[in-house]
Amino acid sequence: MAGADRLAVVRVDTVVSASLIREARMRAGLSQVQLAERSGKAKVQIGRWETGAVAPSIDTLLELVRVCGFDLPLMLEPYRPIDDRRLTELQRDSPERRVQHMLDRLDAREIQ
Repeated sequence: MAGADRLAVVRVDTVVSASLIREARMRAGLSQVQLAERSGKAKVQIGRWETGAVAPSIDTLLELVRVCGFDLPLMLEPYRPIDDRRLTELQRDSPERRVQHMLDRLDAREIQ
């Protein structure tokens, strides 16, 4: 499958979980190897989750975030469909840029 075609089939939850794992790990000052050791997961799998190649289960996502010293409160929110074109644009950004975009959106919500 070509690169552009592959981007079109990536799910929103995969992108979000990738950003959350990477952000939690980086804020905790951990390398992928250290996170793998602390969580008992393979370093290769940590990398796959962080790049968005696959999405972890919600239980695994919570476990990884907690191993980094954070919690991920889950709450129901009204569903708002995302524009797939925007998702494709975000996938082309670096993980750092995606995390910054998410933080900017959270800051904007807190101001409102």
